[in-house]
Amino acid sequence: MLRRMVIYLIIVVGGFPFAASSSASERGHIDATPSLHAPCSVLSGEPCTPFCGVFNRGPCIPEIADAYGENLQVTIQSQPSHDDATKYQKPDHDLNTIGDLFAALRSCWSPPAAHAAREGMQMSVLFSFNKSGVMIAPPRMTFATQGTPADVRDAYFKSINASLSGCEPFKLGDDIAGRPIMIRYVDNRDLEKQSSAR
Repeated sequence: MLRRMVIYLIIVVGGFPFAASSSASERGHIDATPSLHAPCSVLSGEPCTPFCGVFNRGPCIPEIADAYGENLQVTIQSQPSHDDATKYQKPDHDLNTIGDLFAALRSCWSPPAAHAAREGMQMSVLFSFNKSGVMIAPPRMTFATQGTPADVRDAYFKSINASLSGCEPFKLGDDIAGRPIMIRYVDNRDLEKQSSAR
């Protein structure tokens, strides 16, 4: 008799998480509020959005504290589309938001002349600013389009350095100073059209 009760309790307790998760999904109600704002609690009777983890069998939303991650990453095109033109205008105030910083960095970019450039060229650099808005060290190249001749690569890297140092100092907010910034430069200009226009 005691053994049957123990087995019965094991079955009931073991099946509880499956029943709870199926009843929550049957109701179709999952709290989509990020768990920073509505954390799950043992005492709450309502379904909630738990942290994703090894012990969570139901649906979950990963905890995202910073939408941009540890690195601030931005792509800068040499010739922005008409729709993105406003994103390439330098703000006339302190760079208090990530969007302001990205707009300032975009507005600084001056690609190499068409005769020294390569259509479709991509180069990524990594650097950080100090609190004064000056680069802590020169940018470090982390990527360049494969098969690019050394002179073309050098021309782009010199243009990147000149563009960034020409805009210094940046008027940064406190949250941006010291954080690694990754910029991917993409030369999307039609270089044949530009050279034939001359």
